[in-house]
Amino acid sequence: MKNEDKDLTRRKTIGWILRAGIGAVIAAIVVKTSRRSSGGRLVWQIDPRKCIQCGKCETACVLQQSAVKCVHGIQMCGYCKLCFGYFKPDAPRLDEAAENQICPTGALIRKFIEPPYFEYTVDEDLCTGCGLCVKGCTNFGNGSLYLQVRHDICVNCNACRIAEVCPSDAFVQVPENDPYLLKELLPRET
Repeated sequence: MKNEDKDLTRRKTIGWILRAGIGAVIAAIVVKTSRRSSGGRLVWQIDPRKCIQCGKCETACVLQQSAVKCVHGIQMCGYCKLCFGYFKPDAPRLDEAAENQICPTGALIRKFIEPPYFEYTVDEDLCTGCGLCVKGCTNFGNGSLYLQVRHDICVNCNACRIAEVCPSDAFVQVPENDPYLLKELLPRET
């Protein structure tokens, strides 16, 4: 009789553990599904107010060409003849010659509008996320150039290597349904 009680107790214990495990799996699936439907998943993004343009976005990304790209806040831009994100500080001339440009890949494109106005756009296919143009624009211009993680390129592993090495903690997690921190729309820090 005592052996039957032990077997019955073992069976009850194993059954309880299995039911608890199955319940936990079901609960995890329900939570994951509800987060997905409500946009509760988080993705990495650069807070342009914290970014110091250190250049690590270009080299630390797990992708061969970084998912970080320069963004141009056109609403903030003044359509200047002299763009500090386009020209090197010691540029001998203000023309499109490569030796005068700060971008090593020519990703920042200058288009003549009318004297003395030029429009600047970013060719994302050429942009490596080095941040040189952003540094020039931030230090000497109006800050209309800044870096953002492009989520159509990013593998969204949620273990971002760039976030691990970012010296200014500019990488933050934001809701997947609103993944971009556009500088021109962010409240100013005081």
